Formats: sequence, C-alpha cells, structure tokens
Amino acid sequence: MMILMYGEINSSSSSSNNNTNTNNNNNNNTDREVTANRPDIIIKNTKEKTYTLIEVAIPADRNFVQKEAEKKLKYKSLCIEIERMWNLKCTIIPVIIGATGIETRSLRKNLESVPGKHSILSLQKTAILGASHIIRKVLQCET
Repeated sequence: MMILMYGEINSSSSSSNNNTNTNNNNNNNTDREVTANRPDIIIKNTKEKTYTLIEVAIPADRNFVQKEAEKKLKYKSLCIEIERMWNLKCTIIPVIIGATGIETRSLRKNLESVPGKHSILSLQKTAILGASHIIRKVLQCET
C-alpha cells in the first residue's frame, strides 16, 4: 500500500515504512488534461487494485454540505482517468468538518473507508482550534 500526502511542503520528499510509502508534492500524471490533479491524500493499494482520493476541508458551517458535493465533483474527472489508465478502482472520500466542529452525515461512513484509526472528536477539536487561531490572528489578539 502506498500513501501520498500533499501539504505545505515545497520540496519533494518521501519516506517508507514496511509496505507504506509517503510522498509529498506529486502530481497525478494522466493522458488527458485534468484541472484538479492534486488531492490532499492518496492511498494506492496495489494488492486490492484500489486508488483512494481523500479531500479534506474545514469550511464555514453554512457551506459544509455544499463543500462535500464540490469536492466529489472536483476530483471525479481525475478518478475516471485513473480508472481508465491504470485499471484501478478509484474512490473519492471527502472529509468535511465545519469550522465549529459540525460534521456531515456521511463523515462516519467515509472515515470507515480509510485504513487506520480515526477519532471524529480529535478531528473536530483540531478544526475548532484552527478556526479560533485564525480569528485571533485576524483580530490581532495574538502577539
């Protein structure tokens, strides 16, 4: 299994641990031009012939349902190209939590599809702390 993650890392780096490889800052090269070709996390399982695109977002609470649909639609063309080119079953998993910790109805089901342990409570806590940090920065409460 190979896991690719994209973040704020400018240089390309990679590491491996047993059967898991982690690479940062890689584009998905396809035969046809795909505008959205850099999801947040990619899990490629060669044994099961699956390719999972995970997109993470923390939108305003009034937009979190629309954001889930937007993420699925955004990467649909990439998923189709991956299935066509590499003959792998591709799925898109949006992980959307509102800025105040509200979760979508499908979040629990979506996280069950991702390998490993996941705590919705810790995801919510991270979203709330991140939102409060941004608010403090905007209001210049932090020094």
